[in-house]
This record gives sequence, C-alpha cells and structure tokens, in this order.
Amino acid sequence: MRLGFFLCLVLVMDAAGFTIAAAPEDLASNHKDNRPVIVSFGDSLTAGLGLPLDQAYPAQLERRLREAGYPHRVVNAGVSGDTSAGGVRRVDSVLALHPAIVIVEFGANDGLRGLPLSQTRTNLASILDRLRSARVPVILAGMKLPPNYGPEYTTQFAAIYPELARTYGATLIPFFLEGVAARPQLNQEDGIHPTAEGYSVIVDQLLVFLRPLLDRRARAR
Repeated sequence: MRLGFFLCLVLVMDAAGFTIAAAPEDLASNHKDNRPVIVSFGDSLTAGLGLPLDQAYPAQLERRLREAGYPHRVVNAGVSGDTSAGGVRRVDSVLALHPAIVIVEFGANDGLRGLPLSQTRTNLASILDRLRSARVPVILAGMKLPPNYGPEYTTQFAAIYPELARTYGATLIPFFLEGVAARPQLNQEDGIHPTAEGYSVIVDQLLVFLRPLLDRRARAR
C-alpha cells in the first residue's frame, strides 16, 4: 500500500513538470571557466527533487572530485519529470557544453508510467548514439522498477541498460540507486528520491566508475 502511494505521488509530481535545475545552456552562460565539463543528464534523480541544488548528486560529485584533485565542473542537467523522450529532445543542449563525460540517467519515469519498453529502449539508444557520434564517453545509469509492475515488465526493463551499454560502448552502473533504494534513512518522505546522505552513497558508487574514465582521459592528454 505504501509503495503504491509513493508511485502515485511520483506520477503526480512528474505531471506537474517541476524543473529543479536550470537548462544546460543557461548553466553554460553562468560558468565562464576552462575546466573540463562532466554533464549529469537525467530526470528528478539527477536534478535533486526536494533538495537544494548544492545537495544533489552533481554538486556533491564536483566537490568530491575537487577534493581528489580532479579539476572538473559538473553541470546538473537534470529536469524533474523528464522521460527518455525528453532526454532525446535535450541532447543538443548537452552537446553544446562540449562535455568531457556525460552521465546518462533516464528511464525511471518511463517505467513508472508503464510506457512501452521498445519506446524507452529506442530513446535511450538515440541519446547514446548521439553522444557516441560526438566521441563523448558515457556512463549509463541502470534502473530497476518495483516488483508490483510484474516480473516480465520489470525484468525486461532492467535488461535494457546492460544491452545498450554493450552496444554503444558505455560504462554501465548496474543500478543507480544501489544501496539507497528501499532504505528509509537515505530517502525523502516520498520513499523514492534520495536525501543528501543518500546522494553521498550514490556519489561513492559513481566515483568507482568515473575515476577510470578521468584517469584514462588524463593519460591521453
């Protein structure tokens, strides 16, 4: 019962179209520096729904990278309520930032709305194909759905991410919310969106996949 309530709440919030982060082109105009750019590209889980921007994962990631000696700017290109189709429409604005790396986090809203899996896969493939064509390394954040959507749908949904990562040569995070999902102390009252502490766990996981890409880029330069 509790899970069903939270899923309905998410759908209502998505329908309202809340935008938590500025559009990438606006962010670009506000940061005139020469640091390499990492774009966090996604929906409310990237935007940081319910939190100040400086507590969402992109801001936490930038601080952690700075502390570790990586002089990178992390742009929060998360828009709450966005589906994978919205991501396709925003790829050009992400590429306009000339990113060194893009972290792609989409699909949760597709799944919660029960959209056709073929549609989600096509949209994600389009995003990855555009980024690969621009020679931008990608980290693809895998997603999973609650079991009440049925085993066939949830299994096939989760399988989209490793298949696309193999096809497009992206680095895969098997589950973006690993260690955070279903842990009340790491989530806000809606039970789905992480707290600042939850995002800290996400950043810990993300750095495991991101650092090798950054080190490889540094060696290439």
